[in-house]
Amino acid sequence: MDSTIIVAVVAVAAILIGIFLGKLIFAKNTKQQVADADQHAKKLVEDAKTLAEALKDKKILEGKEQFLKLKSEQEKESLIRNQKVVEAENRLKQQQQSWNDKNAGLQKQIQDYDQQRETLDRQLEVVNIKRTELERHQEDHIKRLEKVANLSAEEAKTELIEAVKEEARTRAMAHVKEIMEEAKVNATKEAKKIIIQTIQRTGAEQTIENAITVFNLESDEIKGQIIGREGRNIRALEAATGVDLIIDDTPEAIVLSCFDPFRREVARLSLQRLVQDGRIHPARIEEVVEKTKKQLEEQVMEIGERTIIELGVHGLHKDLVRMVGKMRFRSSYGQNLLMHSKETANLCGIMAAELGLGQKIIKLAKRAGLLHDIGKVPDEETELSHALLGAKLAEKSGEHPAIVNAIGAHHDEMEMTFIISPIVQACDAISGARPGARREMMQSYLQRIKDLESLAMAYPGVEKAYAIQAGRELRVIVEADKVSDADSDRLSFEIADKIQKEMQFPGQIKVTVIRELRAVSIAR
Repeated sequence: MDSTIIVAVVAVAAILIGIFLGKLIFAKNTKQQVADADQHAKKLVEDAKTLAEALKDKKILEGKEQFLKLKSEQEKESLIRNQKVVEAENRLKQQQQSWNDKNAGLQKQIQDYDQQRETLDRQLEVVNIKRTELERHQEDHIKRLEKVANLSAEEAKTELIEAVKEEARTRAMAHVKEIMEEAKVNATKEAKKIIIQTIQRTGAEQTIENAITVFNLESDEIKGQIIGREGRNIRALEAATGVDLIIDDTPEAIVLSCFDPFRREVARLSLQRLVQDGRIHPARIEEVVEKTKKQLEEQVMEIGERTIIELGVHGLHKDLVRMVGKMRFRSSYGQNLLMHSKETANLCGIMAAELGLGQKIIKLAKRAGLLHDIGKVPDEETELSHALLGAKLAEKSGEHPAIVNAIGAHHDEMEMTFIISPIVQACDAISGARPGARREMMQSYLQRIKDLESLAMAYPGVEKAYAIQAGRELRVIVEADKVSDADSDRLSFEIADKIQKEMQFPGQIKVTVIRELRAVSIAR
């Protein structure tokens, strides 16, 4: 029992000693940690102060730099502003000086004008005085003449008029004799001119190949359907296409006559579709003609694309491709324009290669040869020649300056500045000058027909104008809401009179003005 108590006491004492020792050790450790913490805190504070001082110095330095920079910019802007103000003041002073000079000059002119006016007024007074004196002297002179001649002024005038009449009659007879003599001298010349015009009218062999197309029929019964009741179908077809349809006794054939190959092709394809379909009436004719025109425009693009692929010309603008295709339906002096352009392009390529100008120049020469006559197929007629117009179109489409110069200079209407320009000019002459290539009379005939249509289209209210029957008839279609029946008669007379005054033509030209009013309503 006692041992247990002793053990317990010892244990308690050991625990208390352990607790005391632990507190001493903990207190010592805590004191050390506090001291370390204080030292670390002091160090952090010192570091913070050092960093703060460094940041402060840096910010102050940056602030000074920014201040100096802003001050410099401000001084520069102020200097520029001052310079502008000085310049403005100088300009204002110059303008003021100029206005002062002008004002002084104007004042001087006003003074000069006032002096001139005063001088003129004085001279006018002198002239009036002189006129009065002259009239008085003239009256005295007339009275003296009447006294000397024993004739009044009216009697003298009558005798003078009679004498002048007799002299004028004598001179008129002399002029009549002179005119008659001149007419006799010119009679032979005029007779030759009439004979030449007659030969031109009857020389159909020159135009058959380029001005007509023969449309073959399966039987002559279809001719009646094409003509229609009272000729309404054939009139509608001629009005829609601008092509003259000649239906005569020729078995199983209709002749399409027009100077424009594009119109003839539209008429031929439209007629072919109408005959195959069997439904031939004015409304159907107009519908088929419009569809054919659109399809033929697509065919024009295809022809242009095939041509540039065949010649190896790449990167051509689509508008130029379309113009190349339109050349297929255009002739130049009787020579197909597309064939002529392809021939010129190939010749340009060969000539450039023979001259050893390099592949780039060869391609440019070939391209220029193909495009040299695009001015002959414009969408709108202009006053420019085809060479200058072609150069303008090529430049608008982004072609190389050498090509633009070659097109514009191939008829010496522009100075040649590139090596390919004389090559294109020479090859164009070679293609056109070969035997059988061109016919001058054909080109002048086509130009006369085109001028005839353009003359009619210049009048207000004219919708379409077609020259048919080899230019012997001009059909003018007017808008019914703009031109009345009375205006149609007047328009026909004015066009015929203008043709007679401004154009030269063999035989006579019949002008037919067509006015048709249509009222269309749709029931739904």
